[in-house]
Amino acid sequence: MAAQRYRLVIGNKSWSSWSLRPWLAMRRLGLPFEEINVRLRQPDSKAEILKFSPSGMVPLLLDGDIAVWDSLAILEYLAEQHPEADLWPSDRRARALARCAAAEMHSGFMPLRRACSMEVLSVSPLDPVPEDVAADATRVVALWRECRSRTPVPGPFLFGAFTAADAMYAPVASRFRTYLPDLTPYGDDGTAAAYIETIFAMPEMQAWIDGAREQVAASQ
Repeated sequence: MAAQRYRLVIGNKSWSSWSLRPWLAMRRLGLPFEEINVRLRQPDSKAEILKFSPSGMVPLLLDGDIAVWDSLAILEYLAEQHPEADLWPSDRRARALARCAAAEMHSGFMPLRRACSMEVLSVSPLDPVPEDVAADATRVVALWRECRSRTPVPGPFLFGAFTAADAMYAPVASRFRTYLPDLTPYGDDGTAAAYIETIFAMPEMQAWIDGAREQVAASQ
């Protein structure tokens, strides 16, 4: 069997949100890759990651002698290498919005990320919900509604068809399901709830969750 072109170094599937992003995109696009798992939150985790990644963090994409770290950088690299996959919307206005939404997720929503770390196997609703987390949730809900209303392509994802923006927000959908299962207090008119269902209905997302369960069972 010929060697696979790509290798993807990732962390634990239960809670490595940044790892989920490129993994989900590559599986959705049908790009074969070797998956290299590094257990996080272990005494030797940093050393193990540094064997592959100069940043000491996951994920990392290896393409021959090219190393690409950081989830958004990986998605951009894949979009360049596989333009036929339409990892960004083809419409110019939608593409600009998709890139803004992805960048906002990449650099923002720190209160939500701190208080609601991804736990794909857990349901732990927040009570009470901190004001800064509520503000982040309100912004995400509004942003998702804007994306859905401004796409010219039919389909259930943020821009109709699956794009890099969906890869970036899949962990947020998981966070909401775990910690904020009812988004109506944050302005949801049903758009966000339907989008979360879309993300979790993806076979690729279910495969990730199954992998998380297997990893947890193997560690017990």
